[in-house]
Amino acid sequence: MNIDHVSAVITGGASGLGEATAREIVASGGNVTIFDLQEDRGNKLVKELGDHATFVKTDVTSAESVQAALDHAVSTFGTINAVVNCAGIGVAEKTYSGRKGAHNLENFSKVIQINLIGTFNTIRLATEHMAKNEPNDKGEKGVIVNTASVAAFDGQIGQVAYAASKGGIVSMTLPLARDLASEGIRVMTIAPGLFETPMFASLPEKAKESLGAMVPFPSRLGYPEEYAQLVKGIFENTMLNGETIRLDGAVRMQPK
Repeated sequence: MNIDHVSAVITGGASGLGEATAREIVASGGNVTIFDLQEDRGNKLVKELGDHATFVKTDVTSAESVQAALDHAVSTFGTINAVVNCAGIGVAEKTYSGRKGAHNLENFSKVIQINLIGTFNTIRLATEHMAKNEPNDKGEKGVIVNTASVAAFDGQIGQVAYAASKGGIVSMTLPLARDLASEGIRVMTIAPGLFETPMFASLPEKAKESLGAMVPFPSRLGYPEEYAQLVKGIFENTMLNGETIRLDGAVRMQPK
């Protein structure tokens, strides 16, 4: 799919990986609809990006909210042919701690609800719109890119909820691709390593440098723009389907 023909929905698109992806798509001539709960950031970004971008305050865990946002995207740009799922949260909590007791079930459920169920909720509703598209010259009607994490494979102490949510995204990538193959819709997942995102924004510079030193090469935190470059590559390479790509500089996370 040519990037300048992309009309994408980006969940969590007001900051971090999603924001970088929105910028990449618009800079390449495509259109983006940003789904996020951060109204101020979303509206500010759209104002900067211009006519090729629009924002909708969206709760990815709500069928009604996502459907309304998708309808807005279609009414604004005429179609949806790409989805990039970046919305997500994390908690740091052990399954059991002698000091705190058992893992809070509400916290675990919230992470699964937003990261995993929110991703699937957006996909299932967006594909109803994509399936109505006319195939391009390669037979494609749409492309979906999900965001997992290296935690899906190398989950650390205190990451049980986050790792479970991201592992679920990895596990559903192939069956999603198989489900949607007959509709000409591809599904891929990116599993980023240590990236400069809002999750790390509050860390001191020395802490960021320490984390970056864990990465074999390049020994630094990843840039959101590098994630966006991979999204663009996935859009443009029709043979990429049903797979998870680690984007991590060869890092393998230690237990803690």
